[in-house]
Amino acid sequence: MKLVPREAEKLALHSAGFLAQKRLARGLRLNYTEAIALIASQILEFVRDGDKTVTDLMDLGKQMLGRRQVLPAVPYLLDTVQVEGTFMDGTKLITVHDPICSDDGNLELALHGSYLPVPSLEKFSGSDVEDYPGEVHFCSGRIILNLHRRALTLKVVNKADRPIQIGSHYHFIEANPYLVFDRHRAYGMRLNIPAGTAVRFEPGDAKSVTLVSIGGHKVIRGGNGIADGAVDSSQLNEVMQKITENGFGHEDYPGASEGLIGDGTFDCSVDHEKYSSMYGPTTGDKIRLGDTDLFAEIEKDFAVYGDECIFGGGKVLRDGMGQSAGYPASASLDTVITNAVVIDYTGIYKADIGIKDGLIIAIGKAGNPDVMDGVHSNMIVGVNTEVIAAQGMIVTAGGIDCHVHFICPQLVNEAIASGITTLVGGGTGPAHGTCATTCTPAPSQMKLMLQSTDEFPINVGFTGKGNTAKPEGLSEIIMAGAMGLKLHEDWGSTPAAIDNCLSVAEAFDIQVNIHTDTLNEAGCVEHTIAAFKDRSIHTYHSEGAGGGHAPDIIKVCGVKNVLPSSTNPTRPFTSNTVDEHLDMLMVCHHLDKNIPEDVAFAESRIRAETIAAEDILHDMGAISIISSDSQAMGRIGEVIIRTWQTANKMKVQRGRLPGPCDSDPAEDNDNFRIRRYIAKYTINPAIVSGFSDFVGSVEVCTSWPLSDFLPLNASYSVNNIR
Repeated sequence: MKLVPREAEKLALHSAGFLAQKRLARGLRLNYTEAIALIASQILEFVRDGDKTVTDLMDLGKQMLGRRQVLPAVPYLLDTVQVEGTFMDGTKLITVHDPICSDDGNLELALHGSYLPVPSLEKFSGSDVEDYPGEVHFCSGRIILNLHRRALTLKVVNKADRPIQIGSHYHFIEANPYLVFDRHRAYGMRLNIPAGTAVRFEPGDAKSVTLVSIGGHKVIRGGNGIADGAVDSSQLNEVMQKITENGFGHEDYPGASEGLIGDGTFDCSVDHEKYSSMYGPTTGDKIRLGDTDLFAEIEKDFAVYGDECIFGGGKVLRDGMGQSAGYPASASLDTVITNAVVIDYTGIYKADIGIKDGLIIAIGKAGNPDVMDGVHSNMIVGVNTEVIAAQGMIVTAGGIDCHVHFICPQLVNEAIASGITTLVGGGTGPAHGTCATTCTPAPSQMKLMLQSTDEFPINVGFTGKGNTAKPEGLSEIIMAGAMGLKLHEDWGSTPAAIDNCLSVAEAFDIQVNIHTDTLNEAGCVEHTIAAFKDRSIHTYHSEGAGGGHAPDIIKVCGVKNVLPSSTNPTRPFTSNTVDEHLDMLMVCHHLDKNIPEDVAFAESRIRAETIAAEDILHDMGAISIISSDSQAMGRIGEVIIRTWQTANKMKVQRGRLPGPCDSDPAEDNDNFRIRRYIAKYTINPAIVSGFSDFVGSVEVCTSWPLSDFLPLNASYSVNNIR
């Protein structure tokens, strides 16, 4: 068909749009993805009709769906739809702002050309909702910008025949020559306005503006080069001479008033809601995590109010302003992530994140120390620095799935799409052993697996098979590259094999993962625990639904040397959890439904009582890790989403979880529970796997690419939880 890639993608858009139309036609309220697909695909159909302009379609896009035709959260999530279409005069971008803006849409427009029946509006019973994903509960009070700095008010006149706009951090003395004001008084000053905003002077305008002193080392760089250097009153005569020689507008303003920011006269302040809309929430503000009932409160904001790092046209991170001049590449960051809300096991805070040589080098306040207060010595933004603007975003450590069956390469894309950036497990591809166990047995297979994953932008670690009562063979797989050993009941997790495997692992200082014996063939759970001999071990399926001593493997959660995990098929316990598992288990573990013992083996694993207990044990912290068991009962793309489903269910079921250091029992944030649950797929599996110095947290010296960037309103989809 001679389709270019973007045209092939539009075919997928059309399929999604037509699916959304069919659902709308039968009276279903559309979700976020369906609403976008329907509006965008219909716009393209109208483009193809050839009788409408870009402006016409921007208006039509707002008419198709109303609030009652979409799920309650969609109007809050969907603020813009953009799609390119080919008109008679070429490809044009159609932007629909606020596409869900009425109670009811024009369903004839929404279904135009589909030949589907137009449903009655009575089929849609929408209701208003007060809660929406990512909502922020703001602190009361106002934030004063540039507090305690010297300030003054000047009159400025634009003598040009063009508008002139001056940004917040531009050195005012260096401003356009056609602006006439007292440049003597403006020496070492900038506008006292929110960082990243500007003041615009139309031709002939005369305005009074408030200036504040620059911060930091008080060094002027850039602009027109008039006042280059440290702010020094002894240099002012020379600076004024340059102003005269270069024809810069200047007029003494003896009526200028001076004072300090904070005394009320010169203050520029914003409320928390306005501040959040510009830079993200700050200390004391609370964010709803997706559509859960969990609220994260910002414990600390490293920003210096008024000196926030904002990138863009006319913004802060420009030469001589937020971006320093005169610093070599070795002294400045490679990349800075600005104004990020960090949710980590270490805390919930807002900060800039500095990246150097692929590692997080510092967390705090970034910028230009020549003009900004509080800039971390390792967080200088310079000419060699890239910027990732994270205001309005949540940054977390990339997720770690430490229970992966490497059956097919497609699981990597599924993992990355969900926020998982590190995979630990084993396998050789679609072999029966791999489908059931996470083991890469042979050195040659280890080599091939390491080579075959080189092309993927993800961290991988493979575990060798540890099921042998003698050490021979284990050292070879470790030397071939195994980062750990796996004991699985399908290979025989006997006490002799356990003891031998742990002994070899201790000699090489690597981890051991174990899937214990459901059959209780060589012993019961107490015999397996005895075989550990107080050595540290990671127990898979600690709840028992995925395997392990029936019916009491859950006892391992109380053993001090055991690091327990469970997998996401049973996270959380809901109305459909038990029903899906029997057939899933029979397929994954190569069992025969015609053999009564195989059926009994499978049924012994699926116990509603222990699955329900698993919820509580996770909330108590007794189970440390949630992983996937990918394609061998689990879903690699749902580790993170099911972790937060569990956290939300526990909030609803058990109420707020107070932290060990809570001084006020009336605190209404969920920070302790949030930190506990995010640890289950970040730092805890990193510690278990032995690489917590590199990944698993947002801390100095960890690897920076392993961060997820989530909008504050990212949905964790906790619907239909029992």
